[in-house]
Amino acid sequence: MNTRSHSNALSPIGVFDSGFGGLTVMREIIKALPHEDIMYVGDTARCPYGPRSLDEVDSFVQQIGSWLIDHGVKMIVIACNTATAAGLVHAQQTFSVPTIGVVEPGARAAVHATINRKVGVIATKATVDSEAYAHAIRNLDAGITVFSTAAPRFVEIAEQGLRMADGPIENFTAQASHVYIRPAFREIAKDYLEPLRRAEVDTLVLGCTHFPLLKTLIGGVMGHDVRLISSALEVSRDVSEILRRQDRLADDTHMPHYEFYSTGDNVEEFSVFGSRVLNMPLASVHHLDFD
Repeated sequence: MNTRSHSNALSPIGVFDSGFGGLTVMREIIKALPHEDIMYVGDTARCPYGPRSLDEVDSFVQQIGSWLIDHGVKMIVIACNTATAAGLVHAQQTFSVPTIGVVEPGARAAVHATINRKVGVIATKATVDSEAYAHAIRNLDAGITVFSTAAPRFVEIAEQGLRMADGPIENFTAQASHVYIRPAFREIAKDYLEPLRRAEVDTLVLGCTHFPLLKTLIGGVMGHDVRLISSALEVSRDVSEILRRQDRLADDTHMPHYEFYSTGDNVEEFSVFGSRVLNMPLASVHHLDFD
């Protein structure tokens, strides 16, 4: 007997990040599940999470996740690597809805992709210090060697590129790629990535949701033989599978509704960034205050 509540099936998926980087995850969820409502929170007032302590970031995860649950989400995606490393386990212990992060899906994809069993990880300092990816990868294959490098300036470059690329949204990808291969950015990328090149990794995990925006830059330095792994696609598959198994997918006739919230003061900037990442206009971005 099907005991599914119709309202539960039509409840939104909650997605949150320290800023707009998690929109790269939301973009893949929309592709995989085009009929689902999504509620997105970008904690831009406290961004970046990378330099903060894991305990502090864990408290942010609890705060934002609780707010999303209070607003009726049926599932939570922590679309931030630092927040996943700091707070996923605690969130899964305390939240009343299924909650997933981005580390394990990315680790799983890397394990499946590597041939020489040498995997690189670039992420924020907090994510690297947590060793979340190293543990997740070795839990799946203890024979893989993991080389991790903090690349904090990549977040800055990603945001700068979004500011510099003007024009129609549909032309953004080509424009951004051109912006990101500027010589100054390439020199920064070479400094971060050269140790991973010397280690001869054949797979590189983009361990921050901003980093998929820099695939052209990173791939140009690493070379065509190195597979770049983004968690976003794997996360969208996990979301789809969990909701399917729980029989809580929205009906395929449902017209999706997206809500966006930003804790920062400049919601207009968030709207511009978001429209470029999602390749669609954002109807409105609401300001959200946390104590």
